[in-house]
Amino acid sequence: MMKKWIFLAAWMPIMITLGCGELGKVEQGRVVAFDKAKRTVTFIADKNADSQNPDYSVLPPLTFTLPDDPNEIGPEPKVGLRMKLDLKNKQVVIFDPTGPGFKNIPITVVEEKKILDSEDPLVFDKVTRKPKIFPLVDRIGKTVTLYSKRQKTLITFSVPEEYLNLPDQAWDAGDEVRIYYKEKGKALRFMNVTKTDIFKK
Repeated sequence: MMKKWIFLAAWMPIMITLGCGELGKVEQGRVVAFDKAKRTVTFIADKNADSQNPDYSVLPPLTFTLPDDPNEIGPEPKVGLRMKLDLKNKQVVIFDPTGPGFKNIPITVVEEKKILDSEDPLVFDKVTRKPKIFPLVDRIGKTVTLYSKRQKTLITFSVPEEYLNLPDQAWDAGDEVRIYYKEKGKALRFMNVTKTDIFKK
């Protein structure tokens, strides 16, 4: 909850300034589509608005055009269709853009490890000083390997064969973004929460 209030506090002066005293609205969610040419971003809104316990389940997806002012646009978002890695119920929830809707895919855990250090060699390349790229989809071995930074978990699992033909993007989580707007579908400010360090001076 603390992070949630920090974000709101950071945005409040901007909202007041842009609204000239009349506050706009804020939406936040996980990106499932991004069209650079058309300057549009589509995301599944977070029902909980809680960074520690998100619930990306609001339908239909929201689509916004990016702000006209380039200074109000954060880093371009990564697209992904994974909405939830449910370790308790052993399933992965993905957004199905052909639905639209969600698919609950059962998984069989092959290996699961807790990653308490973001620079653990299992998830971080110390030579390039960059995070390793996930997901890893082994269509021969019929397994998928994911790293959930929020859940501090590196997991390898198998899935029913009919899901192995899904694109790698289906197993990846899109960036978390926040939109400030007054007119529906038109963003006045776009923040890529995943790629923005609000504590950096």
